[in-house]
Amino acid sequence: MISATQLRPGMVIKFNNELYSIFKTEHRTPGNLRGFVQAKMRNLRSGAMIEHRFASEDRVEKAVLEEHEMEYLYDDGEYYYFMNSENYEQMHFTKDILGDAVNYLIPQLRVTVEFYEGKPISVELPPTVDLTVVETEPGLKGATVSNVGKPAKLETGLVVQVPSFINVGEKIRVNTAEGTYLERA
Repeated sequence: MISATQLRPGMVIKFNNELYSIFKTEHRTPGNLRGFVQAKMRNLRSGAMIEHRFASEDRVEKAVLEEHEMEYLYDDGEYYYFMNSENYEQMHFTKDILGDAVNYLIPQLRVTVEFYEGKPISVELPPTVDLTVVETEPGLKGATVSNVGKPAKLETGLVVQVPSFINVGEKIRVNTAEGTYLERA
């Protein structure tokens, strides 16, 4: 158990028998009233964002998570298969556990999977992933870097805005946190 004033973004806590990931915290002490911590958090099961006001003296249960490095292998349409990098054991996850991470999964991609009581609860992607453009408008001759973009469909089905000089078949680096184009790979 930790004090509510020790909550930090990224922590996972157990609250109302559910697991929540802390998104943002703000410690407030208004005038002559008691201090409190306003926390914005995401339910790891449903994905819903909620805000809750904790009194400064409230105790919160911090969830103990196990992290394992895993390598993405393939998907069969229903399940996504991963291999534990330490013991080579294979596991499969459904799309509801992976969420938006499925847009960045390519074979041999190494990810960190967080487990709570033996069950996978979230997948942490690397900061960037290199993906191949499979569909976009033809590049403009002589186009240089500009703020004009065009949509490009990537090998995983993700659509991002790219500069006009990017063509089909090129590899680009994508920011996994924001789902945006960074550079050619």
